[in-house]
Amino acid sequence: MNGSDGAPRWAGWTVFLFAFAIRLFFLTLVPDDAIRPSRDWELDSIAMSIAQSGRFADPYIIPTGPTAHLPPVAPGILALIYRGFGITMTAGILGWLFRIVMQSAIWGLLPRIGQRAGLGWRAGLTGGMAGALIPLWLAHGEALAAVLMGLMVLAAIRRWDSIPPPAESILFGAMFAVSFHVQPAFLPVLLGYLGFELWSRTDLAKWRSVGLVALSALTVCVPWATRNYRALDGLFFVRSNFGLELRMGNHEGATAAIDDSHFRFVPHPRTHVAEALRVRQAGELPYMRQRGSEAADWIVSNPGSFTRLTAERIAWFWFGPIRRPAAALPFVLLTGLAILGSIRLVRSGSVAAAAALLIPLATFPPVYYLVPWQHRYRFPVEWILYLLAGSWLVGRFAPRILRLNRAGGSARTRAREDPASPRPDRVADWASTLPPGGR
Repeated sequence: MNGSDGAPRWAGWTVFLFAFAIRLFFLTLVPDDAIRPSRDWELDSIAMSIAQSGRFADPYIIPTGPTAHLPPVAPGILALIYRGFGITMTAGILGWLFRIVMQSAIWGLLPRIGQRAGLGWRAGLTGGMAGALIPLWLAHGEALAAVLMGLMVLAAIRRWDSIPPPAESILFGAMFAVSFHVQPAFLPVLLGYLGFELWSRTDLAKWRSVGLVALSALTVCVPWATRNYRALDGLFFVRSNFGLELRMGNHEGATAAIDDSHFRFVPHPRTHVAEALRVRQAGELPYMRQRGSEAADWIVSNPGSFTRLTAERIAWFWFGPIRRPAAALPFVLLTGLAILGSIRLVRSGSVAAAAALLIPLATFPPVYYLVPWQHRYRFPVEWILYLLAGSWLVGRFAPRILRLNRAGGSARTRAREDPASPRPDRVADWASTLPPGGR
């Protein structure tokens, strides 16, 4: 949130503080039981296990042993808080404050990202202030993932300004690998970025650059993969629970939203003791693979139902709870404005900026099209929608303000020349400093 590249410091800090204040007020409305550390949530439960026993384990309703149900970064951060302050209300408040800071930080980054992407910092200010108005209950590190996504977009734009040196490629891969351990869905984003780089660059050095990124990311992933192999007796990418989540969303009677299917049709070991006992008896990885096989069998046997559910989940992801028009309206409005903003971005001619912002929108969500919808799933990329919407709004309405400003300036000049003439109303001066792309 600095002022380099023309983005003033006050813009980012204003958005951050505005977002933080709203979320701090929201925290005063949250019941104490939801703030106090509790084993009712996978994230808290794993963090408490780390803090008390040093084991990344027991995410479910009863102790079930070692786990990879969640990626390691978010529980690890929460465990540090629990170790420092105990399993107390104070620790719970600090955990919430960390999430609030991360939620606020991504909105505060938008002026900077907008400036670097060629959209102008005012687009980021507009989108950031709009996003700051809406606090969300984020459970599993989505806010941290959003901040990392913002930093990776900035890094990609910087990387594509020129041929990156080897050290920058190594750092780029390492940053993405850390992101995998917050949300594994970052992997398709990295693959999309590397594919764009191979397509857009013509020099032979591109292969070395891409290779260094891939090697660096793979190296950083080795320790967690090794731990999972030893603890769970198998190899998989970061998280173990995809089979369970796939089954939750694909079965007879399934619907698009998590609230409909989470408790009614497929029991979850987070809420059902009998299911958690199955995990403890079989082991987490065999249990998840069994659930995944059940889901795959159902999909093969019911291709029409699976296609319908997938289409509904895609619609819910982008347009919200479409069966409740009033609740879906803000989603529809945001996505519609973002589409207009993306068209403006593509027409601006900045291929690298367009790729940096649009590739995550195309590659991050698909895994969530296969599992029941929750709004929090799209938060790591939702800020891009706000930025694009802000870009369109600034481009659409700022020229009018500019014309009014110029007209007002002419009237003021005439008023000074003729003191008897009335002084016109003042018009906002900021529009007169709009960059060429915003006029």
